[in-house]
Amino acid sequence: MLKSEFKQKSFYIQGEMEMSRLDDAEKLFRDGFNCSQAVLSVFAGDMDIEVETALKIACAFGGGMRLGNTCGAVTGALMVIGLKYGKSKAEDNEARDRTYALAKEFQAAFSKIRGSIICRDLLGYDLSTPEGYEAARENLAFIKICPGLVRDAVEILEEIIKK
Repeated sequence: MLKSEFKQKSFYIQGEMEMSRLDDAEKLFRDGFNCSQAVLSVFAGDMDIEVETALKIACAFGGGMRLGNTCGAVTGALMVIGLKYGKSKAEDNEARDRTYALAKEFQAAFSKIRGSIICRDLLGYDLSTPEGYEAARENLAFIKICPGLVRDAVEILEEIIKK
């Protein structure tokens, strides 16, 4: 998948069906990518990176970095904020401050909607243990809860980036 496969606006054409970035992220998640990959990759074209690169970068962040810590949808969104606004020159403290402020804004908005940014709190299972992961899988937590988390992250992120 190359960045050219995704338009740089909020909508992508896939086959004959027009899909929103929200739908695209949810589809990626349902197709087997983790929450962090789904969020970061739908913004890849806007950030001038290849979708394949975005998928690789975000791979280790799903399931709260496999420990039930910060939700992967949140970490994927924070990666987008960093790529768009982040500090790349040592003296650019203005970019750093803006990035930190937007990261804080995103986390507050996500937490306001979902009550937390912590994966184990959002899912109700401790993914750091084999038993917790298996219970989440058996009870369809990844199917019932995670797609909504991905959609919420993308929606909040789109609002932040519009500003």
